[in-house]
Amino acid sequence: MHNLLVKNARIASMQDTAKAYGELSATDIRIRNGIITELGSGLTAADDEHCVDADGQWCLPGLVDCHTHLVYAGNRSDEFAQRLTGVSYQQISKQGGGISSTVRATRQASADTLHAEALRRAQRLVEEGVTTVEIKSGYGLDQETELRMLDVAGKVAETLGIQVRRTFLGAHALPPGENVSADDYITFVCDTMIPHVAQHALADAVDVFCESVGFSLAETRRVFEAAKQHGLAVKGHVEQLSNSNGATLAASYNALSVDHVEYLDPADVQALAAAGTVAVLLPGAFYYLKETQLPPVEALRNAKVPMAVATDFNPGTSPVASLLTCANMACVQFGLTVEEALRGITVNGARALGLTNTGLIAEQYRGDLTLWDVPDPSALVYEINGYRPSAIICGGKHVR
Repeated sequence: MHNLLVKNARIASMQDTAKAYGELSATDIRIRNGIITELGSGLTAADDEHCVDADGQWCLPGLVDCHTHLVYAGNRSDEFAQRLTGVSYQQISKQGGGISSTVRATRQASADTLHAEALRRAQRLVEEGVTTVEIKSGYGLDQETELRMLDVAGKVAETLGIQVRRTFLGAHALPPGENVSADDYITFVCDTMIPHVAQHALADAVDVFCESVGFSLAETRRVFEAAKQHGLAVKGHVEQLSNSNGATLAASYNALSVDHVEYLDPADVQALAAAGTVAVLLPGAFYYLKETQLPPVEALRNAKVPMAVATDFNPGTSPVASLLTCANMACVQFGLTVEEALRGITVNGARALGLTNTGLIAEQYRGDLTLWDVPDPSALVYEINGYRPSAIICGGKHVR
């Protein structure tokens, strides 16, 4: 049922209010046709509304994981073992591992296999309260597999009843073993794949891995130009391993987000603020790669750049199926406050996906809610693997 009345909740709306977590004095939330239409207290359920008594539990927006690579085949635990002995991510890539390894496995996998594995991963996120997830392609690097990945991502939404945003990441790496130049491959991405993706509405945005082991600034610019030409928003994997000035380029195209940003120059932060671009922090990859270069959190905070937090769930550098754990890592490793981390996995995660009706508990927002039997919202970030929501509601419908 899309018509719902949640009563007797402590509402952590994530709105900008005087109270922590945007706590409201209202205790009841009315959802009609999947949209929040009324916040108040002492509300009475209509005949066509299902009533849920929260019994004093905390109610937060559904969580948003705004950066994942959930659709892939294969396993890279061997590379994890290598990195523990001191082999770098760059060395593994040069030896044919890294993204290339996953590309080979993903190309060989059927749509059914990819769907089953993606569902298993997505279900772990949903169990923790995620109601919106972004899923990227990027492990096909040919048209057939890239399109198959995007199709599977759409089916994850249908199967689990959650909201999925799809991102085309054809410019993730050069196709392995094909001896194609970066210039020719980017031409293929821009002139063939992006037009097809846009024409068939297979993605909401286009992403690029702009990095020393990825694509150059000039190549990234070509992809952004093609995306804009075809009406697709842009995002950027930037400044993860070095400062390539990808963030300022992305900001010049009004990118929805720049992701990783460990090597972001604090002097470039103002460009993000001016563009309204969200900085997405990915502490799982930082942890797995044993990085030491911290993102410029204080500069981002001072410039009022929204900071989101995501899992970066991927097979090589962040096989992490827990958004709340990543919120904890963002606090411990990067210095976010608990409230910044919770906003990072709700309202700011939604902003990183260009969603203006998700991530807050407010009238005219989607009815995406989670109920938690916790003493305070901070407990969700403080205690790793300590809590699961007692109810998960997506678009006014119970997911769990």
